[in-house]
Amino acid sequence: MDRVVSVFKSHPMKYMIQTTRSWDFINLLTSGNSGNISGIKDEEILQKADYGKDIIVGVLDTGYEAQYGPLNDTINYRSARDRDGHGTHTASTVAGRKVHNTSLLGGFASGTAEGGAPLARLAIYKVCWTTPAPSKVLKSTCFHEDMLAAFDDAIADGVHVISISISPYKNIEYTQDGIALGALHATKRNIVVVASAGNWGPAPSTVRNVVPWIITVGASSIDRIFSSPVLLGNGLKIEGQTVTPYKLNTVRPLVYAGDAEAPGTTTNDTVGLCLSGTLSQEIVQGKIVLCLRGNSSNVEKGMEVKRAGGAGFILQNPADGIGVSVDAHVLPGTAIFSNDSATILNYIRTNKNPTARIVPGRTVLGSKPSPFMTSFSSTGPNGLEPNILKHGAKLFADNRVVKYNVLSGTSMSCPHVAAAAALIKAAHPDWSSAAIRSALMTTSTQSNNIGTPITDANGNPATPFHYGSGHFQPAKAMDPGLVYDSNYTDYLLFLCSYNNTAKNVDPSFTCPKEFSSPSNLNYPTVAASFINGEISVHRTVTNVGAGGSVYKLSIGTPIGYSVNISPTTLNFKHSGEMKSFNNTIKPEIGVTKDDYAFGWYMWSDGTHTVKSPIVVL
Repeated sequence: MDRVVSVFKSHPMKYMIQTTRSWDFINLLTSGNSGNISGIKDEEILQKADYGKDIIVGVLDTGYEAQYGPLNDTINYRSARDRDGHGTHTASTVAGRKVHNTSLLGGFASGTAEGGAPLARLAIYKVCWTTPAPSKVLKSTCFHEDMLAAFDDAIADGVHVISISISPYKNIEYTQDGIALGALHATKRNIVVVASAGNWGPAPSTVRNVVPWIITVGASSIDRIFSSPVLLGNGLKIEGQTVTPYKLNTVRPLVYAGDAEAPGTTTNDTVGLCLSGTLSQEIVQGKIVLCLRGNSSNVEKGMEVKRAGGAGFILQNPADGIGVSVDAHVLPGTAIFSNDSATILNYIRTNKNPTARIVPGRTVLGSKPSPFMTSFSSTGPNGLEPNILKHGAKLFADNRVVKYNVLSGTSMSCPHVAAAAALIKAAHPDWSSAAIRSALMTTSTQSNNIGTPITDANGNPATPFHYGSGHFQPAKAMDPGLVYDSNYTDYLLFLCSYNNTAKNVDPSFTCPKEFSSPSNLNYPTVAASFINGEISVHRTVTNVGAGGSVYKLSIGTPIGYSVNISPTTLNFKHSGEMKSFNNTIKPEIGVTKDDYAFGWYMWSDGTHTVKSPIVVL
């Protein structure tokens, strides 16, 4: 067929959709963890970027809804109106106007709500639709054809940035991936595309949206928790968190869900999970119920406890580690660290009349250490992704059914980085999408608010497989010093070296007979497959700072390898000048193929630091 580049099958379950404090916390990290967030670098960068005025951000999501309240029985609106609430949340995170004296139901997270680029314009493209499901919680799915059509419309509409908090269920060939293809078309028009890394962590090799022309965003914590501990009858205090507006500040009998189930409603695999229709009203009435994680959403578990007449419930955190999933439940409830459920269960088993009290939740700022990687944030290896790290745990924004809501996910981190990209684009309208990505990546930090390395959710040292280049710092990204630039042709050459797939995305392009290794794409990181001999990688940087600057090199060598970069000094006479260097990586004797190795190299002129991770796979 004329004008048809490729045809591939669409599948309804191939893709999935994946704040009052977060921007303050970003400034706190950027200011050197001093604890002083007044004065404020945030305001400086907003003024420099004119608050993102006239920058258009296209949001591909479930739509947007300016109103809130009860919905009619229609499953979907045949318009950009948001049935789900997810798109409204992400859009307001990008460009919501400043609203003072806001909070969640119950007064949680009170403060001033504002998007990252509050004067940017939003273009809303509804690509995800609510689908009927056995679950009582609405689910949305996103189709290839809707996303490709939205990319085409966004390009024609003249957007500058695209934010897409969607990722595929599994990694897909570039030529079969609607997000990858649409983003490549956008990159050809110099549009910055930002996408979620996915919520399938912490298992390795779960990261999605890994193409090098997308900014891929992982998720971390912020320094805010919603404390709601459990006080057991034996005096033991178990830390918990909640944003539930309902309070139960009295002692009540405590029961384990596995001891309160109607006969025949569960199996060995589902016992204790508070699944719908499983709890006995006779046993649960007036009690606090301990529910284990799995097989249903947190909110559905609370709904089941309420149906059975429970007074409140304690939820085992759905993931291991120090990050706790918080929800607004339909009755008093709190989520505890996953390993603490065994402590409570032991108390129940060893006491004739176990009791508990759920302390009403409160907002606590200044939690340390922060950020740490959330347990759900997808990880590598898969290239060197995610590119960048951003908060995605317990973020506050506009919502569809209530005025404001708090959600977690890489969906929430993605629009933060999209907002930062919009501000950079406003301040530097002549910069390419690759230059903006480079600025965000090379100025990121790998340290938390106590000055130590960022960890995973279990407190173990995180690596570039978790956080990519690190946690973004928009104020520094405004003035990165040097950038790694690339263009549409560079990406097609990359595809030539990747199974010669360039012709499948752009038939007008012919791959040369000889082309470079994919490692030579001019990218702000170095990811090299296992080296039997040695590998040499070529890079070019462009000076976007002042003329007369001299950059000197420092290297953090990956264990088991040597790194030689030449030259070790870059002299720039004027802004816009380009300089190239070679990076040669060589294994030492005894290194095995099973060993991952992480390092870095950094250029600095005394004012700017331009840091790139090295990963040997």
